[in-house]
Amino acid sequence: MLIPVILSGGAGTRLWPVSRRLFPKPFMTLPDGQTLIEKTARRALAVASSDALIYTVTSRDYSFITRDAYAGIAEFAPERQRFLFEPMARNTAPAVLAAALAIQREQGDDALMLVLAADHLIQNLAGFADTVAAAARLAASGQLATFGIVPTHAETGYGYIECGAALGSDGFSIARFVEKPDAMSAQAYVDSGRYFWNSGMFCFRVGSLLDAASAVAAEVLGSTRACFAASLGADHSPPASALAASIVLDADTLARVPAISIDYAVMERADQRAVVPATFDWSDIGSWTAFSDLVPADSVGNRSRGRSVLIASERNYVQSNDRVIAMVGVNDLMIIDTEDALLIAHRDQAQSVKLVVDQLRLQQHPCTDLHLTVQRPWGSYTVLEDAADCKVKRLIVKPGQVLSLQRHQRRSEHWTVVSGSAKVRVGDATFLLHRNESVFVPMQTLHRLENPTDQDIALIEVQCGDYFGEDDIERLEDRYGRC
Repeated sequence: MLIPVILSGGAGTRLWPVSRRLFPKPFMTLPDGQTLIEKTARRALAVASSDALIYTVTSRDYSFITRDAYAGIAEFAPERQRFLFEPMARNTAPAVLAAALAIQREQGDDALMLVLAADHLIQNLAGFADTVAAAARLAASGQLATFGIVPTHAETGYGYIECGAALGSDGFSIARFVEKPDAMSAQAYVDSGRYFWNSGMFCFRVGSLLDAASAVAAEVLGSTRACFAASLGADHSPPASALAASIVLDADTLARVPAISIDYAVMERADQRAVVPATFDWSDIGSWTAFSDLVPADSVGNRSRGRSVLIASERNYVQSNDRVIAMVGVNDLMIIDTEDALLIAHRDQAQSVKLVVDQLRLQQHPCTDLHLTVQRPWGSYTVLEDAADCKVKRLIVKPGQVLSLQRHQRRSEHWTVVSGSAKVRVGDATFLLHRNESVFVPMQTLHRLENPTDQDIALIEVQCGDYFGEDDIERLEDRYGRC
């Protein structure tokens, strides 16, 4: 049986200010209205049997936005979803090996795992299915198969794979992996016709992968096994959790697993390895230039999402949610406007956007981590004002959801209901709060907010104090496992 494994991680800093640490590239909405992770899940569903499980390995920070993304896919039933949540990033080898151990536990050594990146864009689904079928045949015979992208130009930002002897009609043995080359070498690779771009997608028989890792990456596999075992209960089953069908990897043992890619740890050292030429289009959407190509151009090369006016301007990309962007007499610019950050860059400098993020992180600016609107398992909040002595938020609580039972040491709160009716606990008192009613939550007082209705409720929360960080939330009870 073919078991897809979706790897969802990475900050996507080249796509700032839309992609941020806690809302990265896989969750960005494309021009067609879908996200990259949603498209990846749909591809996985298309090539897996109707009863196959689908695993997702991702940060615990992304657990709820990932589930929300999957909830929009009608055919992706929750009982088919399996999750491995990482409390910290350790690169792809620990993620892939942990998934292999989980699949081995449920499906055995002969299961085939299809490893997919959550942030790749593939439009040709028929070609994708054909390539997966070829990779699965090679994997079933014991090969560690990777997908090679036929290069369209001399790209210096990708790794390359040199092919060796043909393995029937499905692919080639791998002669070597090559790190990101200089421009002259990249052109030589393309001209030779014997090199592929390394896509970072794989197909393995579980037993073959674990055997290869035992032979060439024993430390990585051994420490991943220890982490996986520590993440299970005493009876070797996942601990009881509000997150059904999920395993949260143990933080202490995961920290001791070497942070290394599956390419370095296993693929570059193993014996039985194959590359399968992709018969589909592919993009890793690695910059705003690549993203803008998804938007149709007008007669002078301008591309626009949102409201804009362009006069005597050519070859620009403009993206805005609310504000009108006007451009007069400028060419080759990229303008990406969000609620709290504006990027203006020349098209030739698209790869340098990550340097902006580096500088902002040195300044400890929150716009590298969060948008003003932040998704939470119970709904969302939008920061309306953030001052030294107060913070104002608009809260949306989804039907049937409840915030944690909590208290704060350094701030009080005022809640005013804007729409709907909220169930509120303050201290020992529990009561309903209706539209245009408010309540005061003193500092150091236990409190909780719940939506007992079948409609969203909206509130304005005013925090007063001298500190408003997330670490001033002491949770005593939480249905989402955040205590």
